[in-house]
Amino acid sequence: MAFKLKKVLRALLFSSNQPLAIKDIQAAFARFHETATVTMPEVEEGAEATPAVAEEEADNEAEMQTPEAQELYTDVPSLVTATQIREAIDELAAELRNADDSLLLIEGSSGYRLVTHPRYARWIRALRNEPPPVKLSRSALETLAIVAYRQPVTRGEIETIRGVSADAGINKLLERDLIYIVGRADLPGRPIQYGTTDQFLEFSGIKSVDELPASDVLSTRQIDEWLQTAMTPGKPPADAEMGLPLEEGEGDTPNLEAVSVEHHETPEPAPADENKTA
Repeated sequence: MAFKLKKVLRALLFSSNQPLAIKDIQAAFARFHETATVTMPEVEEGAEATPAVAEEEADNEAEMQTPEAQELYTDVPSLVTATQIREAIDELAAELRNADDSLLLIEGSSGYRLVTHPRYARWIRALRNEPPPVKLSRSALETLAIVAYRQPVTRGEIETIRGVSADAGINKLLERDLIYIVGRADLPGRPIQYGTTDQFLEFSGIKSVDELPASDVLSTRQIDEWLQTAMTPGKPPADAEMGLPLEEGEGDTPNLEAVSVEHHETPEPAPADENKTA
């Protein structure tokens, strides 16, 4: 009888309150084989087992003889490869989706886990007596996007990009555990740097920040150059340097000297008076 890997994986994922990485699942298989080799303590010669122990042994023996138990505990592989686990998890995830199940199998930055489908969120909140989640404001989302793409990033860089104060947005994101303090920048004043958390990855539905969509407007190098210019004391960059269109009449200053020379006319001398006597 073939070993039912998918059933075992579903049970492991359902029973865990934390995401399971592949190495965690492999460790569970190793412990299973370790405990399988441990025998029950023998009863001393001449002594009789207590009724409770005897009943437990009988129940275990009867349970192991059922077909359901045979496919879970018989022919258990001593080593389950990462490829086998991934393939089984992918099949299980597809089965849950196709069956329109109330559970979903997702992969996060820390591993795999079973979660309830988002459409059941109101029922879960009713069970836990929790209020509806508070949505992030537009300013907080803008700040979060800057941190995600520019991390590690300082408050000054965030405010330079947004053009306004970022205090409220940063505090809200710290409160929601979407960003955290990474360290301090090697700049005057040693400003604090911020980065995104694993909670942000779950919030965004991605496994890594490398999965963030690339910007189709500005490249990272262009943003770096612009930030360096914008944060350097001195004359602010012109619209042309920022790639903005020029206003009407701007950039078309005429050459006044050339115009003056072009329109200057030399006056002709007045005719002599023929009737004037010497």
